[in-house]
Amino acid sequence: MPRSYRNISHYEKEILELKANGSTRREIGEIFGFTQEQVHNFISRYNKKQRKIDAGIAIHKKGRPSKDCAISEGDKVAALKYALARKDAKIKQLEMENKLMRDFLSFTERK
Repeated sequence: MPRSYRNISHYEKEILELKANGSTRREIGEIFGFTQEQVHNFISRYNKKQRKIDAGIAIHKKGRPSKDCAISEGDKVAALKYALARKDAKIKQLEMENKLMRDFLSFTERK
């Protein structure tokens, strides 16, 4: 008998309401036909996502974005900040390598 696939995130509101009302994971799973572990994992992922939102961390979907995906201004700003930070880090690394090379040459009495 083939198993019917249902995405647990479609039941997000109902699961969170039942959890807020004090239902256990097992009871919630029995109502919607999910296992206790599936409900536990969903609630854990939901709480982790909410903590990231509260901390101001951007949430990105995994994988490659679709071609018709519109990029927001916030994403552009974040990408530019990241690019600038990487360039600064690369410059700092090159300066350190340059200093090490100069020190090495001075110890070997070369110019």
